Amino acid sequence: MPGSLVGVDSTTDDGGTRERPAKSTTPWARRMSGGPQLAFEILLVSLAVVTAVFSNRLSALIRVPAPALFLIVAAVAAKLFPAVSALPRSTAEGLVTIALVFILFDGGMHVGWRRFRASVGAITWLGLAGTAITAIGVAAAAHFIFGFDVRLALLLGAALSPTDPAMVFSVLGKREITGRTGTILEGESGANDPVGIALMVSLLAATGAGANAVASGVGEFLLQMLVGAAIGVVGGWGLAKLMRHISLPNEALYSVRTIACATLIYGAATLLHGSGFLAVLLAGILVGDAHAPFKREIQRFSAGIASLAEIAVFSILGLSISLDVVVQPSVLWTGLGIAALLIFVIRPVFVGLLLIPIRLRLGERAFVLWAGLKGAVPILLGMFILDAKVPGAQRVFAIIFIVVFVSVVLQGALVPLFAQLFGVPVRVAEPEPWASGLRFRERPEGLHEFIVQTGSAADGSTVDSMRLGDGGWISLIRRDGKLLQVRGSTRFVAGDVVLALGDDGADLGRLFRGSVEA
Repeated sequence: MPGSLVGVDSTTDDGGTRERPAKSTTPWARRMSGGPQLAFEILLVSLAVVTAVFSNRLSALIRVPAPALFLIVAAVAAKLFPAVSALPRSTAEGLVTIALVFILFDGGMHVGWRRFRASVGAITWLGLAGTAITAIGVAAAAHFIFGFDVRLALLLGAALSPTDPAMVFSVLGKREITGRTGTILEGESGANDPVGIALMVSLLAATGAGANAVASGVGEFLLQMLVGAAIGVVGGWGLAKLMRHISLPNEALYSVRTIACATLIYGAATLLHGSGFLAVLLAGILVGDAHAPFKREIQRFSAGIASLAEIAVFSILGLSISLDVVVQPSVLWTGLGIAALLIFVIRPVFVGLLLIPIRLRLGERAFVLWAGLKGAVPILLGMFILDAKVPGAQRVFAIIFIVVFVSVVLQGALVPLFAQLFGVPVRVAEPEPWASGLRFRERPEGLHEFIVQTGSAADGSTVDSMRLGDGGWISLIRRDGKLLQVRGSTRFVAGDVVLALGDDGADLGRLFRGSVEA
């Protein structure tokens, strides 16, 4: 009987048969007993995750983001071992989509509502106009210089329009861009990702030709943006309420709940024909500054998931690409040409014009223009083109591979040097593996944490000279990962982490933040 655990083994002396237990041959039984194939798959996945974690040390040494290393290794592995690249395209696209949801939600939380609100004009302007002008510039170059037909050129332009400053921060390692420069870089990336995706979806959905195609594309784009924004705001507001007021029996579940709600917001917006990616980004921004139980644990969990997601996206790109197509002269030289134009002409000139009304120093402007690295989103958009079976899609996908690789390796390698040359405000964020503190059942009222910003009222001032108001005082100062004794003569310096008590957190915050984020 199929699947039976009893089998006929031999004949007895009287001609009968003697039964003995037989090994099961059913796939289910082999899996349940820990079959070698399952064990091998678990081993490979575990090795990949462990390698991804340790790759950041190598990345810090060679100044190339860890995802780029995985891109190279995966592409070579797919060439040498074709079996490893047998991942179905629909599965790959789904994995990249989920990864991007995690990346955008974490990016939104990192920006937070306070920083976003202070630079909302610049972020929105660059997110919309910057994405559009970059897409047009790339499309024009692809059509007039490299001979692409109009539709394929527009698709390539849309795919390469979003930026990914997550790559910048991966290259910088322990250093973080501060002030408006960091906010605009992160905000622009977060904004132009959903805009670029919606633009691609609109182009692929557009039917017909001429005015009808334009009207169809514009209508689809506006629908994606409006519905996505509405779901994101409502979902972010609801998630913040949920995080603050609904308790759970286990502290580990708070992080899981938050990430699950982020994917829920994405799914709801997408089903309603909106941009799920914009919804997730806005939800992350709205909960970024929310005071909630286990907030730091949630942020750390989200950051870890997003880092692994970024590496996963680049690995999938490497496995999905055919190096035989990439090294074809017509593809290779076209990809290198578009990468050069994008890095040295299109972004510096066209996006540079858009930066004119934004209040930044000359060095900060130059750094923002240089740090427009390509990353996860062009990979997903390239898969959209493949999935749509557009003529020439394989060539476009290979060109996207080349542009992303050149952008990450060339621009990424020079980001730390340019940050120093352009005088961009950077602070070193050393790891702090040890913690000592108190936990409370209720949110401690009147307790606030600030970071002293360069040029603020606190920068260079002593504790005694600070006007903290009635009932306000400094409880703790941490500098370079070390605890300082709080005395009246203690002088604040930029980068100090301050724990203060006071009734009005907004007034206290102005002393430490000053006008840096204005």
